[in-house]
Amino acid sequence: MPPATDAEGGSLRPLPRAIAVPPGAAPRSSVPSVRYDLAVSGAAELTPDDGVPGDDGPRDIFERGGASWYGIQFHQRKTASGERFDMTAMTAAHKTLPFNTRVCVRSLVNGSEVLVRINDRGPYALGRVIDLSRAAADRIGLTGLGIKQVALTVVDHDGMRCGGLPVEAGDAQAPVAAAEPQQRARVQVPARRKVIVPPRRRK
Repeated sequence: MPPATDAEGGSLRPLPRAIAVPPGAAPRSSVPSVRYDLAVSGAAELTPDDGVPGDDGPRDIFERGGASWYGIQFHQRKTASGERFDMTAMTAAHKTLPFNTRVCVRSLVNGSEVLVRINDRGPYALGRVIDLSRAAADRIGLTGLGIKQVALTVVDHDGMRCGGLPVEAGDAQAPVAAAEPQQRARVQVPARRKVIVPPRRRK
């Protein structure tokens, strides 16, 4: 079969291997690089912003790494803080942050955020930095993936924002402990009266 030719009768040239960009032209896109391999923490390793578009502006990132979640199998079990785990509450487990610390968890996959309160310890798997409750994981689309890369910001003062909304003082606070159930009053049951039955007379 003869080689293919163009309309003018000349031979077709092979396409270049790389996309041709005119010399001196700016690149068409610039994607910030994010470390997805291991969890990192500390100001020396983290940039002020995580590179995900958002309306909250740059923020100090406390930690980056994998996020997992836990649900029905631990529901109503005691956490490390002594609370009962509630998979419908916005709570999370972290290895070192003090209990009741408020943390804004930002997904590095889709940019969604959720405000959680630390009330448990974990996770202890390599590369994971936080374990979210089922409800918190649903909020950032984590339940379908199992593990997702996130950036953590500690919410340490009022006026900070998470998920586009200002964080109020009462957000993600510890639940108020229910009052102890009152002991039932013992009802005095009157003692049964002894009935003396006279013996039957013999006929």
